[in-house]
Amino acid sequence: MIAVTLDHPWLDVRLPRPMRALGWAPYGAGLTMTDRVLWREVRNADLSLDFDVDAWFAAEMAQRAPGGVGLLTSRDVRGWRHAAAEVEGLRAEAVATVGLSNAETVGRRLPWHPADYGTINLLVVVDAGLTEAAQLEAMTIAVQARTAAVMAAGMALATGTATGTGTDCVVLACDAGPLRHAGLHTALGEAVGAAARAAVAAGVADWQAWAAAERARRAAPDG
Repeated sequence: MIAVTLDHPWLDVRLPRPMRALGWAPYGAGLTMTDRVLWREVRNADLSLDFDVDAWFAAEMAQRAPGGVGLLTSRDVRGWRHAAAEVEGLRAEAVATVGLSNAETVGRRLPWHPADYGTINLLVVVDAGLTEAAQLEAMTIAVQARTAAVMAAGMALATGTATGTGTDCVVLACDAGPLRHAGLHTALGEAVGAAARAAVAAGVADWQAWAAAERARRAAPDG
């Protein structure tokens, strides 16, 4: 249903057709029609406090995909993960990149440090026609699945178990249509939840392995 192209530092997801996308991405946020969702990898060092990220990214997207939705991450986009699920003929696909360097537990903030960047960027594409209300409901399922995948990893913080990061973004794309319900009791909710949770869980496992290797490297005598 979707086509994913890696052109580092870009990850470009082509939707099967122009679809109604809902999300709070840095570029193309809100409710918009698009057939492309892109990730742009940046280095932590690029994101200084005096750098106008919004203006820079808008210019990058205007050149690359002016009608697209754009996500930013300091995670290596080559680590993207994909999962799909189909329940009773309703199909959902998810693409995720996962970084947890600025992990948080919901309801209790940690002091923010400018060097601590980490983001979960999640795209879910639904092959069904939804009302706007059902799309909102499906979005809550995707967010719930993201949170469940992070919590299952058991990452302990001073404030509790990590539930996400301070900069997570989710985009959910679908066709406009008559389907009115997308909760946990529905086939669509099951498909969205399964795809989103699997993609994020795979990304979390990858990030944990990378973080462990980084800690070992820094602890080595020549690190």
